[in-house]
Amino acid sequence: MDKDNCTVVTEFIFVGFTSRSRLQIILFVIFLLIYIITVTGNAGIVIIVRTYSHLQTPMYFFLSNLSFLDLCYSSVITPKMLVSFLSHRKTISYVGCFIQLYFYTALSTAECYLLAMMAYDRYVAISNPLLYTVIMSRRVCTLMVLASYLAGFLNTTIHTIFGLKVLFGDSNIINHFFCDGPPLMKLACSNTSLNQILVFAFVGFNVVTTTSIVLISYLCILYTILRIHSIKGRHKAFSTCTSHLTAVCLFYGTLLFMYLRPSSSYSMEEDKMVAVLYAVVIPLVNPLIYSLRNKDVKDALRRAIERDSESQNKTRNHIQPWFPNSLRVCDLR
Repeated sequence: MDKDNCTVVTEFIFVGFTSRSRLQIILFVIFLLIYIITVTGNAGIVIIVRTYSHLQTPMYFFLSNLSFLDLCYSSVITPKMLVSFLSHRKTISYVGCFIQLYFYTALSTAECYLLAMMAYDRYVAISNPLLYTVIMSRRVCTLMVLASYLAGFLNTTIHTIFGLKVLFGDSNIINHFFCDGPPLMKLACSNTSLNQILVFAFVGFNVVTTTSIVLISYLCILYTILRIHSIKGRHKAFSTCTSHLTAVCLFYGTLLFMYLRPSSSYSMEEDKMVAVLYAVVIPLVNPLIYSLRNKDVKDALRRAIERDSESQNKTRNHIQPWFPNSLRVCDLR
């Protein structure tokens, strides 16, 4: 498009899901409940892993970081979406839009790499159980998590620098409920071919790299499990991977669906539904997957609830200040 037709955009307007006010209130209540459960579940896992000493292992270290990422990137999108449901004009400033896009893309890319690191962790745990704590030392685990964050933010910084150079036309209406890359680039009135090449190159590299790590790790895990003669031993080995495998299938399934669809079948309304899945639903179900399928996490939750109940009973019986009793809930075991 001709750059002379471009204008200075100071804000964007979201189309959202619907223009019907009654339906927007219903959606507000639904997504508010989802967000409350998401924050409670993910924050709960982070606190529990850091509180109980028997959960101070590489697997739970990665799990707490996964919950932290889910909590953060859900919070980048959902609060603004909730405000939009109750607003007559669903606007976001130009700067706010790119900040939202930056952090959402960085955190979701970091989660992509973190899930790959967790797959490697499961491979080491099953294939080399005697050397597990030596190979997956605290230093190694910390470096792996930092590498995931670095990959996410470095990738997104490059995209954002070139994205800020894009000029926009007369229309500032985004056919979405948050500032995602594809619907935002549809409003551009300058050449975006370089941006598209960068997206293709970086997304392709990220997807190929992380999926390769996951696939190779699980092929090695499968080979190791098949060599176990005991059926009980096979079941026990495989059960340590089921939660992570479920989370991987959900995350990568939606990611591959987003980027491997033919352009002829692309639909913005369909894109919104998929975006709800990976931006709102997956951060909700991840803590449920790990808490419902993991005995250690369920035991830690039960202990925390029991200790909290005992502390409240002692407070009522002895009429003592609440602060000393609440400290016992957070004592390291």
